[in-house]
Amino acid sequence: MFGKILTAMIGEKLAGPNSGAKGAAIGYFAPVIARRMLGPIGLVLAGGYVAKKVLDARRERRSEA
Repeated sequence: MFGKILTAMIGEKLAGPNSGAKGAAIGYFAPVIARRMLGPIGLVLAGGYVAKKVLDARRERRSEA
């Protein structure tokens, strides 16, 4: 609970002086959104990294021949 209160205060500071509750809501829900999205986004990033490594290795083999 302390973490949610802390992130709400940080979100309010990040949103600026005129936002009020909007910044607090962003800060409050940011950890929840991050937990939900980190799995799929991490999977996509890992897949992209592997694909890049495979393509780079393929290009390297073709350039040597």
